[in-house]
Parts: sequence; structure tokens; C-alpha cells
Amino acid sequence: MSSTHIFNVEMTCEGCSGAVERVLNRLKGQGVDDISISLPEQKVSVTSTLSADQLLEVIKKTGKKTAYVGTQ
Repeated sequence: MSSTHIFNVEMTCEGCSGAVERVLNRLKGQGVDDISISLPEQKVSVTSTLSADQLLEVIKKTGKKTAYVGTQ
């Protein structure tokens, strides 16, 4: 079953949010259903069957400071 996990990700520009979107898009069809990124709020919501820890590791690959907030 999918859950929506919320992360705070330090993103300063479109390039930052684009990088986060790219790494998560690679997992579409492999556990990630939907991605929503808010640059002004520096929030990333991921609807996924993957665990928060797995998603955190993927987002951290971008080199951005990332913190798990919780599920929606």
C-alpha cells in the first residue's frame, strides 16, 4: 500500500528541485507513484510503497540537505 512521505529538502533554485525530481522519477513504476515538489516551501511529497528510509537515501544522492518530516 502506498503512503505519502513528506521531506524537507534544501532547494535554492529550479535546478535543485529538478535534480530531486530526476532521481525520484527513476523509481516511477518501481515503488514511486507520485512526486510533488514545492520549491518555496522546500518540501517534497512522495507517494510510494517504498519506506521513508529508502526514499531519504535516494533524495540524499542529490547532495541536498534532506530531513524526513512524516507521512500525510
